[in-house]
Amino acid sequence: MLKETRFARSAQGLKNSRTLAVTAMFVALNVTLDLLNLRIQLTPDLRIGVGFLANAMIGMLFGPVPAMTAGAACDILGWLVNPGGGGYFPGFTVTAILAGMVWGIFLFEKKPAFLRCLAARLTISLLLNICLNNVWKFIYFGKAYTAASFFVSVGKNLLLLLPEALLLFACAKLVDKLANRIFIHR
Repeated sequence: MLKETRFARSAQGLKNSRTLAVTAMFVALNVTLDLLNLRIQLTPDLRIGVGFLANAMIGMLFGPVPAMTAGAACDILGWLVNPGGGGYFPGFTVTAILAGMVWGIFLFEKKPAFLRCLAARLTISLLLNICLNNVWKFIYFGKAYTAASFFVSVGKNLLLLLPEALLLFACAKLVDKLANRIFIHR
């Protein structure tokens, strides 16, 4: 008999009304935080957006499949309620889906640990934010996207890596503690 994978177990959660309700709440929280532009300002030009925490918590609580679905929903709904950044581009939705997968792979069915949070954040920062998102920006903006923009993205992601990982770890510990009290059997 084949062992059920974490992806299969997390996909089963999409049939659970509690999973759907909590996921919808986190999606709404993510979209609201981004819409209200709530961020932690480190310097005038360097700030941490906290919307990613909502999707990371979906990945931690329910796994990669609900987090991937939520990533797509957050990106599309976020653009619908605040299209100020320009036209819709599906590449960024792909990035959001992949980020949900990363959160689920690193955090689902595991106790929160700083190194795991750091590894998840590092994977998203390097592979998705720096590599993939810069490809999308080059496709979207064309020649208007410069090498300087790429290096600013690299610097920003590397500078924010540790503070975001610490914030993620603190949030994961809190949500894990609350989830164990509320859900009893997670």
